[in-house]
Order: sequence, then C-alpha cells, then structure tokens
Amino acid sequence: MHLGVPDKESSFIREQKLVRWLENAVDNGADAIFLVGDIFDFWFEYKHVVPRGYVRLLGALAKISDKKIPIHYFTGNHDMWMFGYLEQEVGVTIHREPTEFNFDGKKLFVGHGDGLGPGDNGFKFLKRVFSSSLMQWCFARLHPNFAFSVAKFWSYKSREANTDSSTFDPKNEWLYQFCLEKLQKNHYDFFVFGHRHLPINHPLPESSTYINLGDWITQFNYAIFENGKMNLHKWEK
Repeated sequence: MHLGVPDKESSFIREQKLVRWLENAVDNGADAIFLVGDIFDFWFEYKHVVPRGYVRLLGALAKISDKKIPIHYFTGNHDMWMFGYLEQEVGVTIHREPTEFNFDGKKLFVGHGDGLGPGDNGFKFLKRVFSSSLMQWCFARLHPNFAFSVAKFWSYKSREANTDSSTFDPKNEWLYQFCLEKLQKNHYDFFVFGHRHLPINHPLPESSTYINLGDWITQFNYAIFENGKMNLHKWEK
C-alpha cells in the first residue's frame, strides 16, 4: 500500500479501497487476514506519538480484531519500526520475520520478502543498521516534525532505487531463488511474499508454488487460500 504517498488525496482513496476489501473479506467468512508489510510508506512509534492519519484503516482492523478474527501483520522495509501500538491498541499480531503456517493440511511460508535470497547486499546491511536498538534510540531523540521529513526523503529514495521490473525472470528473481534454496531443506506448499510490487503465481519444484501479492498502488492484487488452494485476485476491477 505504501500509504502516505504520493500525496494525501490519492493515499486516502487507496486507504478507503483497502477498508472495503477488509470488510468484504469479513463478510465472506475470512478465518484470518494477512498483511505482508509496507502497508505504510513510513511508520515510527515514539513512546507517546504515532504517525498522523490512517484512522479508517486502523479502525477497520480494530473492528475485525474485536470479532476475534486473527490479523497477521508482517513488517516490511518501510514500516519495520513498530513497537507495540498496533498490537496493544488494534489487536494485530506482528511478525518481524517470515513465519510458517499450516492450513488445510498445507504448509505456508509467509513474509514480506525484503533481504531474502542472493544479492542486494547494500540493503541487507542497511536493514541490520535500521533494526538495531541503538539506531532506533537515536532516531527517537529527533523531534517528530524533523524526523518524519528525513524519513520521507529516505523512503522516496528507497522506492526510486528499487523500482520493480514488469516481467518475471526466475533466474534473476531473488525471492524465487530463495524459495528454491529453502525447498532443499524443508517442503512448503506455498511461499507468499510482498515487497516485489509484481503479482506472481509461479510453480516451484516438489509441487510448491511461489506467490507474490504485487501492490496496492496501481494493481490491487490479493490472494485467497481456501480448500488447500491459493489463487491471486484483483480487487475492484
């Protein structure tokens, strides 16, 4: 989603679209909902301050949580600085690393996807830096007005430097290569990631499948897992 960009007006339209999708999922009997990161283009929680806005989305998530429907939120490279607010106030479960799930006799490996697979060593180094408690403590010392201005600049540079191609090439797909390596140690029926901004549904060896959810900036794709099968769909064609 990268809520907050490119401007307030278009971000608000996408937020409303996501709320309608969430409401539709609940109306159609969702047993659990997974949000796999970068829902916000930037997120940082001070001890007594959280980012302004997004009240419709947060309210919708809280309402779903109150219905005892599990919401699994995987932090991405743009919203990794979550320190308890969504868990305590909204009721979601935060995942900071890819996680295994078992549904209908199928084994799923789910995560945002950043920093996995070969290559991208520069980003992997920066992720370790930004994940450090010292870095987070230093950033929290900055006034929010200044801190958020700096963060938005870096966020823009990150998106600019990591613009995804519009084609899928297994040999050059880092997440696909990660799946192949992972399958050598354990079997998973589905690997599910975001990060890539390209909807992908591609077979893997051993009857496994690599699913990438694409984005909710221009494409609005999502996946449904039901009766042991997973398929990509497009919201509000």
